[in-house]
Amino acid sequence: MASVSADRSDPPIRDAATLILTREADTGAEVLMGRRGERAAFMPMKFVFPGGAVDQDDADIALATPLRPDCRARLAAHGTRATPEALAAAAIRELWEEAGLILGAPGAWADAPPDWQAFAATGHRPAAAGLSFIFRAITPPRRPRRFDARFFLADAGHIAGDLDDFSRATDELSQMQWVPLADARHFDLPFITQVVLAEVSAHLRGRPHTNVPFFKNDTETSEFIRL
Repeated sequence: MASVSADRSDPPIRDAATLILTREADTGAEVLMGRRGERAAFMPMKFVFPGGAVDQDDADIALATPLRPDCRARLAAHGTRATPEALAAAAIRELWEEAGLILGAPGAWADAPPDWQAFAATGHRPAAAGLSFIFRAITPPRRPRRFDARFFLADAGHIAGDLDDFSRATDELSQMQWVPLADARHFDLPFITQVVLAEVSAHLRGRPHTNVPFFKNDTETSEFIRL
């Protein structure tokens, strides 16, 4: 599938990746979320998971641990300009930039590209073995930004360091916090985030991971399929 716009007035569709981090607390499962700024061009003031567009350098990142074969195969289904590895790297980088958390394995990385140098300075390389690909959605037409977004789920046990230390995060997301999954729907969420949260709940309840929902909105006709 080629990433094309629904009409000439629409912005181009960019490959993107989102990382949904979960952990178990005394009160039940929690998910990591933050709020976009009021001046953000895309989804201002909404609570979202860390994520963003794939950068050019993400395609050249050597992962310390690879994606699981089943996860990689689903990411490659229905075509994409970004490789599965670039999508995984983008999700890990966005988690680092927006939350200051490290999904990585110990290792020296002297030749890290500019966007990854702060991550490399922690003594880690990005590790993808803990990622599960659970959702894909293309932003509908006539939006200020359009993305072909892949949503990854990961347990916080794969994070290196303090799960509550967001001091190294950029200011792209504010109010970064662990939200009880049962309360997340009371936040101001984009529609697609509400849908993805239902998928997260099903996965945490142990539903077999046999396919991935895909909201395909690359043309005027929306389509729902499973990968």
